[in-house]
Amino acid sequence: MSIFRQYIAPLLVVLVFIFALVAVSARIFLPSDMAAPAPIEEIRNS
Repeated sequence: MSIFRQYIAPLLVVLVFIFALVAVSARIFLPSDMAAPAPIEEIRNS
């Protein structure tokens, strides 16, 4: 159990943090229309 607490658990925490950082940072490289929040109302073509 000490091996899990010393090596595996901290590694999992770091991997989850890195994954979250990459997921949030990926918005920089998206086109501007995809990085914006989704519209709530329907867009009408006029």
